[in-house]
Amino acid sequence: MKRRDFMITAAAAAAGTAFMPRMSFAAEGVIDWYTSSDSNILDFWTNTVKPAFEAAHPGVTLNLVDAGDGAGIISIGERAIAAKQSGADPQADFFESGDALLPAGAIDAGVYTNIAEAGLANYDKINPLAIQSEYSLPYRGSQVLLAYDTTKLDPADAPKTWDELVAWIKANPGQFVYNRPDKGGSGGNFVRRAIHQANGLDPSVFTVDNYTQEFGDEALGKAWEILNDIAPSLYDNGAYASGNTQSLQLLSQGVVTMIPVWSDQVLQAIDQGVLPETTGLVQLQDLALAGGFTRSIVIENGTNRDASLQLADFILSEEIQSAILTELGGFPGVSWDYISPELRERFADIVPQTIPTFPGGDWEAAINDGWYRNVAPNVDRNS
Repeated sequence: MKRRDFMITAAAAAAGTAFMPRMSFAAEGVIDWYTSSDSNILDFWTNTVKPAFEAAHPGVTLNLVDAGDGAGIISIGERAIAAKQSGADPQADFFESGDALLPAGAIDAGVYTNIAEAGLANYDKINPLAIQSEYSLPYRGSQVLLAYDTTKLDPADAPKTWDELVAWIKANPGQFVYNRPDKGGSGGNFVRRAIHQANGLDPSVFTVDNYTQEFGDEALGKAWEILNDIAPSLYDNGAYASGNTQSLQLLSQGVVTMIPVWSDQVLQAIDQGVLPETTGLVQLQDLALAGGFTRSIVIENGTNRDASLQLADFILSEEIQSAILTELGGFPGVSWDYISPELRERFADIVPQTIPTFPGGDWEAAINDGWYRNVAPNVDRNS
């Protein structure tokens, strides 16, 4: 499922229907590229990456194809496995967004390239916190930040730790809001930050396969206590936004002073004038709010493997990594040391010291269900 509720994509329009990505016929020098990301990512590649890459690599072109969603990417991966086994062409070269563990067996079948061993000139620039597998390339990211109105809150006084944030919320009743955790990732990851706070600030405590009813009740129960403690000080004496977009609207209208928000969404909102330039951004420095990276994959048995590795190296270049910040509103996949001093200074308050994640699976349902039962029992989940 795509994270942001503020975008309507072609993939969303096709939800509920049997979707098969458009087939492309492999040709040497034409990189067959697939994405499961939102339409703004496809636009970024169409308008920024593709022309820059093709200008730098004469004779190589990008065929950009929307795979619809994660299932579409997986189906192409399954096709690549079958092609490897039969000696056929997988008609795919590059996944803009993919999980190296999916489809199961892809790595063992030899259809994904080991990026760490491929000799990319820029590989060592990747932020070590972002590396998940040698078979995928983290090239852009997004985290939840705190956005605030600097006309009401001096940046020097913006909270930098969870305890400072809670103290500010209580000292400024009605001026903070987060959205329901099942209606958007900004509120969802604010809730998860409370869970981390209640469990020793150690994200490694939670894994995709270690949920049990007993452990969940204990670990999440401590977080519900934290969230209930601040509830009376929230907007409208304990109201919650219906999604990422409504949180932004409440901030833009001056109804509240601070909200949690996705980094790419808020940077784009400021750039487009949806939020004023007086909007401040800050990241917690004791433990950041959760986020994640988009990882690309090169198909080992694709016709254009070598050209695809050139593309993988190119998207780690300073030109593209800077554009991810300034044009896309995302976070760089490389360490911030490789971003220009001007941009580092511009985004200094949102450079994370950590990039925590939180697993899905059974944890996601337990968090959403438990929040409604224990924190917001009077909120209609279906409204």
